[in-house]
Amino acid sequence: MNPQKLASGAVFPNITVPKLGGGEITLGKPAAPNDWQLVIIYRGKHCPLCTRLLTELNDSLSALSDLKVDVVAVSADSAEKAQAQIEPLAVGYSVGYDLSLEHMTELGLYISNPRSPEETDRPFAEPGAFVINDKGELQLIDISNAPFLRPHLPSVLAGLGFIRNPENNYPIRGTYS
Repeated sequence: MNPQKLASGAVFPNITVPKLGGGEITLGKPAAPNDWQLVIIYRGKHCPLCTRLLTELNDSLSALSDLKVDVVAVSADSAEKAQAQIEPLAVGYSVGYDLSLEHMTELGLYISNPRSPEETDRPFAEPGAFVINDKGELQLIDISNAPFLRPHLPSVLAGLGFIRNPENNYPIRGTYS
């Protein structure tokens, strides 16, 4: 598959995934009282760097909530694998699972095959982060082809604080065509 990258400023695709604990998550639709959403795509249980990111994300939840930014994290893992990774972390945000190959492609994510059955049992998405604004548009996009390159959460928080401040009138960047 050769995914097309999403354009900054474009409307975020309509993607719904099952949610740990029951129900569904519609990516890009923040939970009230928040009006923006940070969608984190992580590789899955086999990735210790993902576990660290999920923990750091949980530690940033209060600051993100202050900015009215909802947080969701999603992987291609099965419910069982996602639960096994998330449960010990006791995160305070929604976690989705079973992200399909079609949705990974629609999001423009890099997709990898497992190196062995011990790693995982299916193709998985490499890391991605998307910030969707109150108009449903992609405000920030970060995708990587490996777990070693991810957004630095303190920088993301500082940037969101700057962007969300109406005095700065900061536009969506990267829209030149």
